[in-house]
Amino acid sequence: MNKVLLVGRLTRDPELRTTQSGIAVARFTLAVNQNFTNRNGERGTDFINCVVWERQATNIAKYCQKGTLLSVEGRISTRSYDAKDGTKKYATEVVTENITFLSNNQQNNSSSKNETQPTTQTLDEIAKEEDPFKEFANETMLTDEDFPFN
Repeated sequence: MNKVLLVGRLTRDPELRTTQSGIAVARFTLAVNQNFTNRNGERGTDFINCVVWERQATNIAKYCQKGTLLSVEGRISTRSYDAKDGTKKYATEVVTENITFLSNNQQNNSSSKNETQPTTQTLDEIAKEEDPFKEFANETMLTDEDFPFN
């Protein structure tokens, strides 16, 4: 099984291009913190190259920029190609199948993108704003006697 799940921040703005057949493709690098610390107590970072196709490619280029926190789900892909100097080069990247925007980074973005950024909230923020169960009855307290088993 070839399955990858990453959570990290964009190291630079996504690079959007279009294939000769008109299919959108975006490339980006995700900075992902390592789970362990070194002798100095510092965490390392892995820089993972990713590629995304079609509608998700246009969405990531439109709504995300350097520093945006993303969750990326996909698969590892390796390929080779001949460089201009005639040498064979190898590339390993994550081909993304699903991207979730986990943050909205608007630093100096309004003038460069000229688009309204989506508002992404955590579940805690949503819960503070609005009770999702407000249409249901008030809270009912249960005691041990309310259950038929002991």
